[in-house]
Amino acid sequence: MKIALLVIDVQQALFDTTPKPYKALEVVEYINQLCNWARESSYPVIYIQHEEQELEVDTPQWQLYEALQPQTNDFFVRKTTPDSFLGTNLQELLQEQGVDRLIICGYATDFCVDTTTRRAAGLGYPILLASDAHTTHDKPHALGANIRQHHNQTLSAMSSFGVTIQLAKADAIVSGSPKLYQFMQFESKHN
Repeated sequence: MKIALLVIDVQQALFDTTPKPYKALEVVEYINQLCNWARESSYPVIYIQHEEQELEVDTPQWQLYEALQPQTNDFFVRKTTPDSFLGTNLQELLQEQGVDRLIICGYATDFCVDTTTRRAAGLGYPILLASDAHTTHDKPHALGANIRQHHNQTLSAMSSFGVTIQLAKADAIVSGSPKLYQFMQFESKHN
């Protein structure tokens, strides 16, 4: 059993904003803790970066957010849709690394985090969603806090994929809590 940590779209243009995403600095701190834990546990850390008109590849806005701490042995995946698997090498990378379960964190809870979580579960990966390590901006219809709470509850209530989508706070993951042990016990059904 091998975990990979997916860090989705924590990029300069998305975090260096006014206002910032919901609890942005706290989320980034938790993501850095998760990344350090994953590396110490010999689990791959995979940074996923979105590309579009405002996030043109290799521009300062496209780069990972300045408060992140990527390392040279981390992996990087570029995407153009909310689905981190669609049109990317993510599935191939996970297979090459022998990964059979995922911890997911990052930005935007209601788009890329949600879509990638659902797609990964559909591919048979048990998921541990770091419940306090993903975020989004406030929207006209809902505050970022409410969006995160809604998606935490909605995603963790799904059972039709045949694998679990569980929630755990970042500190519970890095401390090796019973939640992490329980997550490691679930059977993976990915292709």
